[in-house]
Amino acid sequence: MPRRGAGPLATLRALALATHLGPTVAVTAVATLLGVIAGLDGPRTVLLCAAVLAGQASIGWSNDWLDADRDRAVARPDKPVVQGAVTPTVLRSLALTAALLAVVLSLLLGWVPGLLLLVLVASGWAYNAGLKRTSLSVVPYVTGFGALPAGVVAAAPGTPVAPWWLVTAGGALGAAAHFANVAPDLEDDAATGVRGLPHRLGPRVSAVAGALLLGVASLVLVLGPAGPPTVAGWVGLTLAAPTVVVAAAAGTARFRRLAFPAVMVLTVLDVVLLLLGGAAVT
Repeated sequence: MPRRGAGPLATLRALALATHLGPTVAVTAVATLLGVIAGLDGPRTVLLCAAVLAGQASIGWSNDWLDADRDRAVARPDKPVVQGAVTPTVLRSLALTAALLAVVLSLLLGWVPGLLLLVLVASGWAYNAGLKRTSLSVVPYVTGFGALPAGVVAAAPGTPVAPWWLVTAGGALGAAAHFANVAPDLEDDAATGVRGLPHRLGPRVSAVAGALLLGVASLVLVLGPAGPPTVAGWVGLTLAAPTVVVAAAAGTARFRRLAFPAVMVLTVLDVVLLLLGGAAVT
């Protein structure tokens, strides 16, 4: 149970933070908006939102449950389980319950979209369960985030097939997210024996790889759809080019302070292009 004296609101806050709240909200919001753009009606949009939210919550809770001993070993101050606000046992129960709920809600959208959406959930659990410690650590991000837009599009009327460029861009964004997400924890991970692909490549190469992946996503989203690029697409590429250069310089002391804002700009830009790409599918 949570530590004694913790009120209900404090416990709820701890549980929300343990979902990895920022990424969970961001992924759920993007998937929901993409669903709206792809033509889902109101009830199916709500169902999609709930399915993705449950899946993301299960991934976050399972991460903090499985990594509890590691996080305690390096005294991670941002982890509710380290603070004693919630126990690994509670997180395990919530993670398994949320995963089951994600399965049910996803399959209610239909077998094809449901299974595609569950690829993201399975990928997240596989990463948490051990792939994060291997050179294949990027694979769950590529498969999971490549399958997400395909699942959202397949949930639309007629079960359409997502175009290759939308799936490719999703995978590239996922891989870039992996490099960006791991970067702040490289030292803590090394102290507890985690050596995923970014750890093996090192901070400088990882920064370049993440920036290039975001740049690739931009190119694919603008040049992939049939017909000439739109004005918004050209504007996006114009903004992306110098931002990729700055983001790639994250491994050097001179540009380190500018690297994070650059990555955020690129990420937001690519998400906007992704949503515009969803509109091009319909």
